[in-house]
Amino acid sequence: MEKIVAYRHNTMQINSIDTFLGVKGGYNNGQRDVYFVRALGEGRGLADAIYQADKRMCIEMSRSRLWYVRLQSLPQLCEAEDVSFYSKVYEEWKQSGEIRLRQMISSEVLERVMSAGLAEVLAKHRTYKQAVSDSMLRNFAAKILFWTEQVLGEALGTWNEKNCMKIIAEDVTKEQEYLFFYFVTLLGCDVLLLENRKDAEVAEELKDLSQKLVLGQFGTGRLPEYKPYEHELEQEAAKGTADRKREVAMKTPANAGKEINEVRRGNVRVTLPERNRHRNQAGEGAASAKKGYVEKTFEELAQLASSIVMIAVHDSRQEVIGTGSGIMIGRAGYILTNDHVVSGGSFFSVRMEDDEQIYTTDEVIKYNYNLDLAVIRIAKQLNPLPIYHGTKKLVRGQKVVAIGSPLGLFNSVSDGIISGFRNIRDVGMIQFTAPISPGSSGGAVLNMQGEVIGISTAGIDNGQNINLAVSYEDIRTFARGFYSL
Repeated sequence: MEKIVAYRHNTMQINSIDTFLGVKGGYNNGQRDVYFVRALGEGRGLADAIYQADKRMCIEMSRSRLWYVRLQSLPQLCEAEDVSFYSKVYEEWKQSGEIRLRQMISSEVLERVMSAGLAEVLAKHRTYKQAVSDSMLRNFAAKILFWTEQVLGEALGTWNEKNCMKIIAEDVTKEQEYLFFYFVTLLGCDVLLLENRKDAEVAEELKDLSQKLVLGQFGTGRLPEYKPYEHELEQEAAKGTADRKREVAMKTPANAGKEINEVRRGNVRVTLPERNRHRNQAGEGAASAKKGYVEKTFEELAQLASSIVMIAVHDSRQEVIGTGSGIMIGRAGYILTNDHVVSGGSFFSVRMEDDEQIYTTDEVIKYNYNLDLAVIRIAKQLNPLPIYHGTKKLVRGQKVVAIGSPLGLFNSVSDGIISGFRNIRDVGMIQFTAPISPGSSGGAVLNMQGEVIGISTAGIDNGQNINLAVSYEDIRTFARGFYSL
């Protein structure tokens, strides 16, 4: 049987945010050092310090040196199906000591660590919370298990005791949330709580679980939005001309420096001899025309904006904390957007063309942090857009149209071309020139036949029309089961 990992907290003093980011707890003889820190107040330049922290950590993560996330809030456990599932996981854990989540857990070591951590946190909750009933304890345990999957996600599938994992969370004042973040330190995460408005409202004995770092006086300042791809894009753009000439998504290690010419046959990639490449593309182009793949005018493409929505993201105080876009992909109310659009929200309001009603929802049906994709659902029949089948390989110079809501300007339409193909954190992306801005995230990138070839994900603020979209290939795989015309 594999040994359990023991965790030591705060073995050195953390005197700045930079120190927290730089420290990597050692692992020796089954023991790992972790850090749990409360940063109190704002101090000078906190927003810029957090922006730089995101940049530094995202670049480190893109190099596979650590795992990092910053959270503005924890998601709500409100779906009856989720409540039932995680309550059942808790009851089975009480009987067997085993934890069986939806997300794959990488090893028996993690399962044992998680089981021991859950027992410790529930014991502390019962000790410092008066009159805790069995049902209250079950509900809290269900929240912990739900939050664990929502926050750590696929990191659970790649976990090992030597991995460096860091979480920065904002405005954590409630006891259950505070104890959840203590729980993830028992899984090997270093956690920094940004308490810039007020300190956590928990018993002093629970406060002693974390180290206090005073940054300044409490205030009301807002911290920058977490944009995990933005800094990787800056790094990608800085690589220079040599990298920009290389289409990373179309190469393999066995053919480094040589472009691979491919077409798709369903889920199979077929590599073509060089002499047949142009003849095949021409043949497929003719076949496409026969099948009705006729270019639409820009006016016709603009009419497809009726299947693009604007999403307002609300926090637990019902305030709007951001906006994004979404694509109708399923008639039964399914909307595709970016994970980074919805990840910090408590609920969402959806607006669409030719409909005065605002549709609210807190249903995040599916999400994938690495692909930056998520599906939400509203109570309305929708008119989905077709997703490209890959009949013909996308190429540089191909014309595209982007539709989204940049800066809250509902369903703006812009045109451009595909300017390249990039690989960001092992995800193949389309680089395109159609202008986008904050709020465009989650919008559609269309070919001239009106099919979705990508979903706008990010752009570089100090670059000129350097924008990225997750490709239709990942969209089709991710949206399987929800996509319907």
